[in-house]
Amino acid sequence: MKNEKALLWTLAAINFIHIVDFMILMPLGPQLMRIFEIGPGEFSLLVSSYTFSAGASSFFGAFFLDRFDRKKILLWVYVGFMIGTLGCALSPSYGILLVARVVSGVFGGLTSALILAIIGDVIPNEKRGSAMGLVMAAFSFASVMGVPLGLFLASLSNWQTPFYILTGLSVLSLGMIVRFIPPIAGHLGVEIKRPHPLEVISRVTSNSNQMKAITLSIMMMFGQFMIIPFLSPFNVANVGFSEMQLTYIYMAGGAFTIFTSPWVGKLADRHGKLKVFTIFMILNLIPIGIITHLGVTPIPLVLIVTTMFFVTSNGRYVPAAAIITGTATPENRGSFLSFNSAVQQVAAGLASLAAGLIIGENELGQLTNFNIVGYLAIFFSILCIPLAKRVTIVS
Repeated sequence: MKNEKALLWTLAAINFIHIVDFMILMPLGPQLMRIFEIGPGEFSLLVSSYTFSAGASSFFGAFFLDRFDRKKILLWVYVGFMIGTLGCALSPSYGILLVARVVSGVFGGLTSALILAIIGDVIPNEKRGSAMGLVMAAFSFASVMGVPLGLFLASLSNWQTPFYILTGLSVLSLGMIVRFIPPIAGHLGVEIKRPHPLEVISRVTSNSNQMKAITLSIMMMFGQFMIIPFLSPFNVANVGFSEMQLTYIYMAGGAFTIFTSPWVGKLADRHGKLKVFTIFMILNLIPIGIITHLGVTPIPLVLIVTTMFFVTSNGRYVPAAAIITGTATPENRGSFLSFNSAVQQVAAGLASLAAGLIIGENELGQLTNFNIVGYLAIFFSILCIPLAKRVTIVS
């Protein structure tokens, strides 16, 4: 399509802001736990509140996303996301921040589903891996620039500063949506009967191929989100990092994945999405096992392991996203991806909550039982490989 690159860069910008908004809370964990005097359980609730609300909105979004022009619905959803992000910046207490995270999650979940639906609508399957790689590189840029800069500014002022900046960037990206994303209504021209909510659910649950894709999403979330929310608190409490030194983890990991994400997308198009997914999923088990067993460790060694974690985590997600997107046809892609996003977000929230229940604190303030969480994450990750082999791309 015309201006395809501009559209993809706009989606990447939206994805960047959305990812930083979600990710920034996790490295801010040590500060928030200290300032609000909360423990691992309360912090995991703060993280999971975003994913649960995103899951709920994505679930209900599955009932109406395919009824509208993609651009129009994206504009409305993104305005709501901006309001939620501003609410986080203005939060004076744990309770109010919890509510603001719920609002951000409601609209953030729909944003994720819409990004994938737009890619699925305008990019053919033979180029979809590369497109996913470009848009998902926003995760890398968020890691190398967004999160470290947010942490740095938070250390200079207060934890709310990153959310004020994200609100300002959201206004700019809203202008990019208006200018660079054309009306996308081809799916509306398909002569089909638009189903009611129960039909949407039954259509997905009765499709064995799509249910396999959704199960794959669930296992991937459990394999990652039992680890990710506690990566920063664990490195501060157990490994010996300062809160400022946490920026090194995200800068190093993000710097590498900026280059590896598009590369993985091209590999997936050239050698097959399943093959590339399997390789990176297996490689991802190594850093998970090491990270969750660390004690006091020199920073360079920790950075090698955490960088491998970021690279392999991103490497498994790019082909998986292309595989899952390809299980739906254009006329119901939005509803399916929204439904999948809902399940994905809820799974991430449950994984975070489960980890929060397993992890404890000793008298020295160190986190305990993170190794048990690591074993569980490895188990769920291994299950993803046979699941992915059973998923068939249809479009």
